[in-house]
Amino acid sequence: MLGGDKTQSTHPHAKGGHKRLPAFISENIEPIVGEWEDFARTLKPHSAHMTSLALRDHIHQILAFIVLDIKSDQTPKEETIKSRGQKAELETTSAAETHAALRLTGGFDIAQMTSEYRALRASIIKLWIRSNVLFDEEDFAEIIRFNESIDQALIESVAYYTREVLYSKDLFAGILGHDLRSPVQAIVLLSELMLLGGLTDRQKMLTENISEASKRISLLIDNLLDVTRARFGAGFSISRAPMDMGFVGNQIVDELRILHPSRTIILVVSEDVAGEWDKVRVGQVFSNLIGNAIQYGFKGTPIEVTIKGEAKSVTLTVHNKGTPIAQENIGTIFDPLTRARPDEKNERGSRNLGLGLFIAREAVQAHGGTIQVSSSEEKGTTFTAQFPRSRAAPVLHIA
Repeated sequence: MLGGDKTQSTHPHAKGGHKRLPAFISENIEPIVGEWEDFARTLKPHSAHMTSLALRDHIHQILAFIVLDIKSDQTPKEETIKSRGQKAELETTSAAETHAALRLTGGFDIAQMTSEYRALRASIIKLWIRSNVLFDEEDFAEIIRFNESIDQALIESVAYYTREVLYSKDLFAGILGHDLRSPVQAIVLLSELMLLGGLTDRQKMLTENISEASKRISLLIDNLLDVTRARFGAGFSISRAPMDMGFVGNQIVDELRILHPSRTIILVVSEDVAGEWDKVRVGQVFSNLIGNAIQYGFKGTPIEVTIKGEAKSVTLTVHNKGTPIAQENIGTIFDPLTRARPDEKNERGSRNLGLGLFIAREAVQAHGGTIQVSSSEEKGTTFTAQFPRSRAAPVLHIA
């Protein structure tokens, strides 16, 4: 039985003796566990077919942790650290983390799992109060320690649950993107082969549509895999080689002019814009920033693209006139799966997953560069990306 002299002390005014909270928990494991199981049984639908053992998952170990934590000595500094949720992580998996893992695999959502701790807290305090008549100062101190212990276990469970959910999402995205690549590439190849045959004008038009749609899907898969790699912490890999920024700019702008014949794209390139960068990644930055300007810029206004060489870097700016980005969105505009919220009259971009600007930022930062945006009704929206010419160590951003 857990407990010591401190927990066995008798309250002088209580009938039949007074149990300190740690001793009470240790001596009333079965009713506490029984209430835990009864509550877990209400968390349907997944609890309906679970055994009693599964519903009681790690509750004994969690209670043992709570008892030991209440009884352990704690300095004022340790108390402050714990109250702020900054307690050092254990090298081994805790009972609360294991509980979170099993609840996740059992189909419980995070709200159901956290509600178990709320119910456990209420159950123990309710049973303890019923067993006592009076409480002293030490009892209230133990209630504080008890709440800290429950909160610590809850934090561990929630943190573990959240990490596993995010990891599963990213893993799913990575596997999905990988498995989709082969059939999409096959569609692209077959459609291009069909265009070499004797097709009627209508057949040729339809086949070209298939080819273009397949290429867009392929690009989306590439973006998805890039985002997944970045979120796994690997950052964007780059392969530097001598190149001319102006050449890539002209190439991307020409392609976008063909795709958007009604839009005017103005490209201005200064002298000396050569350096060592990853051509494919730089092309992604150009394509995503200009594509974003086309998507959100007013149709009757031009997109202005400038490539300017400086002493130690080359700067790309993309400017458009359009509905400005709200100031509250500036700080998150480069985050994945987000985008500036369209107004009621402008639903463009509603199907956009919001990966383009994130990928642009990752590609720039992988080169050791910086990217920023300014936006207002008077001056329009301008994205500025600066690429160092040298092979400076990249500053990787981990999402």
